[in-house]
This record gives sequence, structure tokens and C-alpha cells, in this order.
Amino acid sequence: MPAVGSQLWLRAAATLVSAALPFLLVMVNIRLVMSPAFLYAEYTRPGFPEDFYGFTREDRLRYAPFAVDYLLNGEDISFLANLTFPDGEPLFNERELRHMRDVKTLTQIAYSAAVIAGIIAAVASYILWKRGRLRLALFRGSMFTLGIIVAIVLAAVLNWDFFFTGFHMLFFENDTWYFAYSDTLIRLFPEQFWFDAALFIGGLTTLQAALVMIITWFWRRNAF
Repeated sequence: MPAVGSQLWLRAAATLVSAALPFLLVMVNIRLVMSPAFLYAEYTRPGFPEDFYGFTREDRLRYAPFAVDYLLNGEDISFLANLTFPDGEPLFNERELRHMRDVKTLTQIAYSAAVIAGIIAAVASYILWKRGRLRLALFRGSMFTLGIIVAIVLAAVLNWDFFFTGFHMLFFENDTWYFAYSDTLIRLFPEQFWFDAALFIGGLTTLQAALVMIITWFWRRNAF
């Protein structure tokens, strides 16, 4: 019986590591998107859509980091509500502020879950490593990750509107994520931005999972 119990614990640990891998990789890559470097790369790349309402590239580079910083810092919504254009008009309207408050809540939940998942996965990985089972758990996790990412990227590429709308309907209430083209959030982050971000996250996660798969495939089992 003790041996059976031990095997069950090892299987549970392996399942946790395999399931946590795609989530942790995606969260790391989402964090890379939420960075000044990604904003700069997007706004300066050839072909990025211009703002028909007047934002220059410099304007976007000046205003967009405030939205990203708000999602990552400990400030309340006044951090954005107090921002104004040079003429004194608020940078974000009430609908945009409500949406950003919702996005921050979702972001905090996701990153808290990632920290918890990371800790659990680290403990489970140590247990598996001691028993020589880590390699297989990581290999299965990489295969699982590749399957999920390929499905998501295909959905995004084949029907971006359905994917984009479905995502927002899943995580946000009613029509709180609908904005006019003249709203600041749309002017800073048009759909092309989100399409590029989705491809970046999906592509980088795919490369990382493929690397894990290759390493665990060729590495001798007893190396773990």
C-alpha cells in the first residue's frame, strides 16, 4: 500500500508539472509583452497602423506606458484618471477607466495564480527529480503546451475577430470592452497591436516548449 500511495503522489506531481508548464510559459511571455521594449518595437515597426485622430509615434510612446504601468503597479484607478492631455482633457474616459480597472483585476489574479503554480511546480519538480521522473513530466508538458498553442494560434490567424471577441466576452462583463475609434485605448492599442501580441506570445511559447521537448527527448533519463 505505501508503494501504491507513493506512485499516486508521483503521478500527481508529474501531472502538476506538465499542466503548469504551458501556463507558466505563457505568463512569462505575457510579461514580456507588457514592457517598454515591446511597445517600442510595435510602434516603430514598419506597417504599424497610424492613428487617424492625431497621435504621433512619440505620443503613443509617451502615453501607452502609463496604461501598462497601471496594470503592474499597486496604484488605484486614479493613477490613470488623473492623466490629462496638454489641453487639460482627461486622457481616458469613464468607460476606459472601468475597463482598465477590470483588466488590472484579471492581471493580478493571473499573476498571483502564476506565482502559486510556479511554487507548486517547483516543489513537484524537485520530488520528481529525486525519483528520476522529471524528464518525462517536462516532455509531456512541452507536448501539451505545443498542442494548446498551435490550436490557439490557428484560431487567432484563421478567425481573429471571433477569437478577439470571444476572449473579451469570456473575461469581461457585458459591453465594457467596446470603445469608439476615437477613444485613447483604441488609438494606443488598435487591433493590430493585439494581433501582433498574440502571435508574439504564441510564437515564443512554441519555441520555448519545442526547446524543452528537444532537451528532454535527447537528454538521458538518469540526467534528471
